[in-house]
Amino acid sequence: MRRALQAARDAASQGEVPVGAVVVRDGTVIATAANAPRRLHDPTAHAEICAIRAASARLGSDRLEGCDLWVTLEPCAMCAGAIAHARIARLYYGASDPKGGAVEHGPRFFAQPTCHHRPEIFSGIGEGEAAGLLRNFFAGRR
Repeated sequence: MRRALQAARDAASQGEVPVGAVVVRDGTVIATAANAPRRLHDPTAHAEICAIRAASARLGSDRLEGCDLWVTLEPCAMCAGAIAHARIARLYYGASDPKGGAVEHGPRFFAQPTCHHRPEIFSGIGEGEAAGLLRNFFAGRR
């Protein structure tokens, strides 16, 4: 989670919402990414999507079986869908997102009968720091 939090800080320094993600397999970091929708002019460039894309390219596969995803914020519905399609084994996330999250909030994506793959889910890891980064970022915008 330390690497994901650093990626989130990097995103904030570039004016992006501070969210970071890391894909790990067997204790080895495969990919690290930060939120980049504004920088890339791409609404799908969430940290999770960018990390999944980079890991898939590095491993040469659209399936990231055996990989874990560490992300600083509860994934949205789009990212939850990508996590399922990539066959991520375990999802670890920091701060909950009552407004836009789709794991424990909103559509609860992985609990739906139409979800074809459900990762193991662990929440609240680094929650205080992840939530603090988000609070500080948005306080500075007001």
